[in-house]
Amino acid sequence: MAGGGVGASAAAAATIPEAALRSGKPMPLVGMGTASFPLDAPQLPATVRDAVLRAIDAGYRHFDTAAAYGTEAPLGEAVLEAVRAGMVASRDDLYITSKLWISDTHPGRVLPALRRTLRNLQMVYIDLYLIHWPIRLRVEQETPSPVYDNDFVMMDMEGVWKDMEECQRLGLTKAIGVSNFTCKKLNTLLSFATIPPAANQVEINPYCRQNKLREFCKEKKIQLCAYSPLGASGTIWGSNAILDCPVLKHIAVQKGKTVAQVCLRWLHEQGDCIIVKSFNERRMRENLEIFDWELTDADRQEISALPEFRGNRDFYVHESGPYKTTDEFWDGEITGPQLKTC
Repeated sequence: MAGGGVGASAAAAATIPEAALRSGKPMPLVGMGTASFPLDAPQLPATVRDAVLRAIDAGYRHFDTAAAYGTEAPLGEAVLEAVRAGMVASRDDLYITSKLWISDTHPGRVLPALRRTLRNLQMVYIDLYLIHWPIRLRVEQETPSPVYDNDFVMMDMEGVWKDMEECQRLGLTKAIGVSNFTCKKLNTLLSFATIPPAANQVEINPYCRQNKLREFCKEKKIQLCAYSPLGASGTIWGSNAILDCPVLKHIAVQKGKTVAQVCLRWLHEQGDCIIVKSFNERRMRENLEIFDWELTDADRQEISALPEFRGNRDFYVHESGPYKTTDEFWDGEITGPQLKTC
């Protein structure tokens, strides 16, 4: 494994700013995502384990996984190896996020699902547990599956959140939150929550800026976490539009940076936590080189003028389900056509 040694790893980690959440320890504002497609690739566990070890060596301390990704076990193995090798002093030096899959968003299934996650990770707690999507799959699955089904029903948000709160009270997770929640859904949750969500992980990038949601979360003290910060190129919902955007390329050339670094710096300046996924060691390190320079006001204005769209997020839209259109699923809060170029 290439790298600069334990000292260099610790130094790189120290440069990553952190955000104080409602509970638990501070969250490093850049994390490494572990979702890799296809999710069932035979080589995935070994690939993820090795990539996480390289990421720890590069300075990453925040790792994002989910029951549906199939990466909890290799992430846990990598953490154990990193501790044994002295790359980190203990598991407590890392920030681990995982998510409740839609087959378990039902009262009575949340706690067992988190216990499975902990067994997969070989950990006694995680730092943040998120409701992955605001919907429920009617079919109950012992093994979470990423396969999308048309058998969707409305989630019992109050009952599920009560169980999420119990997970935190038991110390199995230090903080709880949500993913893919709109302002409207967050308002509903906040109306009965005893423990408010600490974070909301959603798609955010220069083409999906989430300004309304950001202002709402800032007001409610909910940390926004950005997935697909580069447009999720290579997935079934993403595109190359961001990396190919002439505006972003021009800013990158002026700054002597990559388009990816421009996007990540823009997110950082918004105050968002960034979940960036690359298993390439060079890009891993480049993705951390965003803290000692700034965008100009002109750069920010150019980015804010880009067209808005989001990836193809109609997985949970079906004529027989609770959400019959994409606009209905996102509560009318996502504007802009499904553009593919800027």
